[in-house]
Amino acid sequence: MKMRSKLSSTLLAALLAVGSAASFAADKVTIQLKWLPQAQFAGYYVAQAKGYYKDAGLDVTIKPGGPDIAPTQVIAGKQADIVVDWMPSALAAREAGVPLVNVAQVFNQSGLMLTCKKSSGVTTPKDLKGKTLGVWYGGNEYPFLNWMTKLGYKTDSDIKILKQGFNVDPLLQNQAACISTMIYNEYWQVVDAGVKESDLVTFFYEKEGVASLEDGLYVLESNLSDPAFVARMAKFLKASFKGWNDAVKNPAEAAKIVVAGDTSGSANEAVQKRQMENVAKLITNAGTGKIGYLEPAAFERTVKVLLSSGSSPVIKKDPGKAAYSHVIWEASTK
Repeated sequence: MKMRSKLSSTLLAALLAVGSAASFAADKVTIQLKWLPQAQFAGYYVAQAKGYYKDAGLDVTIKPGGPDIAPTQVIAGKQADIVVDWMPSALAAREAGVPLVNVAQVFNQSGLMLTCKKSSGVTTPKDLKGKTLGVWYGGNEYPFLNWMTKLGYKTDSDIKILKQGFNVDPLLQNQAACISTMIYNEYWQVVDAGVKESDLVTFFYEKEGVASLEDGLYVLESNLSDPAFVARMAKFLKASFKGWNDAVKNPAEAAKIVVAGDTSGSANEAVQKRQMENVAKLITNAGTGKIGYLEPAAFERTVKVLLSSGSSPVIKKDPGKAAYSHVIWEASTK
């Protein structure tokens, strides 16, 4: 009887230990980034490095992007719970049958711009006529096409479009008068290549009134009906926003963390610090309690831009309010 009793208590203790471990198992979350590790995504790396995800009971995997990785395809294939993407490609994917929903908008300003050499003769938008302009495609071209429509320029005659790769060579080699750049990345590649800022002219899409929202967080619509998923994502947003607030407040620290998180070893700390300082300009509500909140008016402006992007608009109909949800964001504030 004593032997049996001892075995029973040992078994019970083991079962309790297993049950206790299971009850404290971290919830897994996978986020797919839009591009390679850089300060553009600093908030997620900071939240990871400083233990904010772990403290929230999350086991987060951050998957870097790249030129051959489309976040919309990754989430459609159920290889990520949440993705970082620009609204043009997300809404295009939604219209094509991938039911993406924006659940948070970290960047509330656009960093996209057209950068030109003054020596090309471009000083105002009217000078773009007759010029060769480098444009990113793959969903990034729509603000540009909308702008050309507003200016009354035909893209098949008034200007020449050079389909630009993700580099600044066309401007450096004088193959184009202007190229697509981001305020936090390619613009500085031009400067680092030896072109003085005083020799450049920049046109911000935000200021031209044709900007679309960038770097939002998207999930599959069907998951929003799952309370457990909503609760898990709310914890993820709350921890991520904490990471973003820290990154905006301390770019130097964020840069070190991003460099440490880049397994390729190609990230440069000074470059990442500068990038973070410029990324911070696009998150104007950091530290206010409103970070990540998608303003309905901003969504509507983006939709309007996408519906009027020349002869081939990115979307053919207004997706309506179903394309975004504040449910997870609101849960993250509690």
